Amino acid sequence: MANTERVESAFYTRDGDTYVCGLCPHGCRIRVGEYGRCGSRRGDEDMLVAYSYGKVSSLCVDPMEKKPLFHYRPGGRCFSVGSVGCNMSCRHCQNYAISMLSSGKKRSTYKSPAELAAMCRHEKQDVVAFTYNEPVIWFEYIRDIKRLDPDLRVVLVTNGLVNDGPLRELCSMTDAMNIDVKGFTDEFYMRICGAHLKDVLRSAETVHDEGVHLELTYLVIPSLNDSEDEIEAFCEWVRDSLSPDVPVHFTRFHPDNEMTDIQWTPVETVLRCREIGMGCGLNYVYVGNTLTDEADDTFCPGCGKVVIRRLGYLVDIVGLDGCECSSCGHRIDIKI
Repeated sequence: MANTERVESAFYTRDGDTYVCGLCPHGCRIRVGEYGRCGSRRGDEDMLVAYSYGKVSSLCVDPMEKKPLFHYRPGGRCFSVGSVGCNMSCRHCQNYAISMLSSGKKRSTYKSPAELAAMCRHEKQDVVAFTYNEPVIWFEYIRDIKRLDPDLRVVLVTNGLVNDGPLRELCSMTDAMNIDVKGFTDEFYMRICGAHLKDVLRSAETVHDEGVHLELTYLVIPSLNDSEDEIEAFCEWVRDSLSPDVPVHFTRFHPDNEMTDIQWTPVETVLRCREIGMGCGLNYVYVGNTLTDEADDTFCPGCGKVVIRRLGYLVDIVGLDGCECSSCGHRIDIKI
């Protein structure tokens, strides 16, 4: 089914013959017939159009842990959906075939908000996760799905590059977010991702302040963002600007897109990142893209007992009484 209806973008102003997009910090100036940097905004004669509205590239029922979300409905599943486009240009993006429109080769299919919500319910899922490409550029579609089915829980897996107003609106309709913090220097962000670190950190702080369940992912890339000083600075920021209870996932890099010349991150490196995080006082630090003993288990910060065991996507809740440790009664920051 093709979409013949144009949907107006939610955040923009007009300056003569140019539209100024207000969705993310890029503030793209888009002339009639042109597209914004993310590929999801098109300038028409009468309005700025949400060009990617309803364009679905990927659908899957996933484990919640794949997002990764370890403290939001552990062991649960979600209906994952992706579109096309992104407002960053990460040289190592593993989903570049759908996120980089200029090189994207994967076709999309239009699904109305009603169709997408019905598909989710048909799969007996009450959580829809917007993921695979950057979901904030799908703002209008997410908004309309949530309006149509208010009981549908929303998860965003995002790079966090979004302006404050749109972000706060997203927070009002979102249950959980995983934000990628791709490095902890602005030089890395500008050279590898085409964005600024401060904008992502501000978003994470806003999401936390708004009370949305938040987890962070840090992809550890050898020689680029893996120095112990940088990892420690990141962990201290999580502890001091967010909370020691915010779960952090250090994941292994694998060669992809424009960075096939860099080798896989050694397992020892991500384990060392976990040690640094725990040494900084973070309560929940995990590793990703590898199978390890205990590094993906959840331990009670009060007594040190294991409350959730994990092996890949196999999850066994072994020590929880509701959201409390069944051994000592310490409240675990988790949503069952």
